[in-house]
Amino acid sequence: MKFRVERDALADAVTWAARSLASRPTLPVLAGLLLRVDDGHLTVSGFDLEASTEVDLEVSAGESGTALVSGRLLADITRALPPHPVDVAVDGSRLTIACGSARFSLPGMPVDDYPKLPVMPTTAGTVDGAEFAAAVAQVAIAAGRDDTLPMLTGVRLEIDGDRLTLAATDRYRLAVRELTWNPGDPSSANAQVLVPARTLADAAKSLSHSESLTISLSSGGSGEGIIGFSGTTNGRASRTTTRLLDATFPAYRSLLPSEWASSAELAVSPLVEAVRRVALVTDRNAPVRLEFADASVSLTAGGDDEGRAEEQLEVAYDGDGIVTAFNPQFLLDGLSALSSGTARLLFTSSTKPVVLRPADAPAGDGDAPEYTYLIMPVRLPG
Repeated sequence: MKFRVERDALADAVTWAARSLASRPTLPVLAGLLLRVDDGHLTVSGFDLEASTEVDLEVSAGESGTALVSGRLLADITRALPPHPVDVAVDGSRLTIACGSARFSLPGMPVDDYPKLPVMPTTAGTVDGAEFAAAVAQVAIAAGRDDTLPMLTGVRLEIDGDRLTLAATDRYRLAVRELTWNPGDPSSANAQVLVPARTLADAAKSLSHSESLTISLSSGGSGEGIIGFSGTTNGRASRTTTRLLDATFPAYRSLLPSEWASSAELAVSPLVEAVRRVALVTDRNAPVRLEFADASVSLTAGGDDEGRAEEQLEVAYDGDGIVTAFNPQFLLDGLSALSSGTARLLFTSSTKPVVLRPADAPAGDGDAPEYTYLIMPVRLPG
């Protein structure tokens, strides 16, 4: 194998493919990146038996071939190379890298021991890369991180015709986002799958610059299988797959209230700043108390045995006064995910989950809002 490539193109490709490498691989070869040159194209691949990444780029190929080398080391080296064309070649059992006056020689790994990467499943449809990445980011914040509850560590992806619905919950909050997409076959576009949240968020973010991001699903679209994402950025074709979670996601739609007793609208930025300030006097997970009245909300945190903070903000409030409290980080996550500068909070009671939406989202019957964040209040003493 022998080829020449631009330094930035190689560094970007290697860094992208190295995302799927496990920090503690179960097999030594899984710490490697597979480099394959054929017909003027270089394919860089990574695989950890759960998720795979592949990226293609054009090179000036001298000889076709395949090599397997340490992915982390290769990524560090390519990022540190000087801004000159890079010459890469296999020399016996080693991979040599030459760029300007810099020279590296890396030991190769046995290519025959490297597992076969999953085949990209059937194309289900396409979606705007930036919009999909934004939607995933809004929802993935609510996914659980406890691997003993796998059904809560994923993002539920529902396909219904030209609508995509993403949902995630960790039992204390729930995030739901709807968006339109372009199904491959509208008449049969119907599927519900559970995708690992961290892998989905990483894939969506890395492909966010793709004008058209392709989503591919294994046959059946449910249960065991894989999901794939692919796109092209700056002439570089990138693909990633991950195994679906074989777990039952909670029936989350029953948790979304259809009516409420009171509502509040207030600017997001001042509320975020106020929550952060009053939370300084408490432990990280101690609640911040909010008391809503006619035209104001009072935020308090702390107590007599510790520091205490208070702040008041103007609010457009409709309904009887209510006192509630939230985990400050959960509240900040929801506020930060809003696409609007004004937030709407919808209350049924002080002990029931509160709905957080952009202020321009529908408040009554009719079209469903694009984004909904449901947060469980912290029960106050007395």
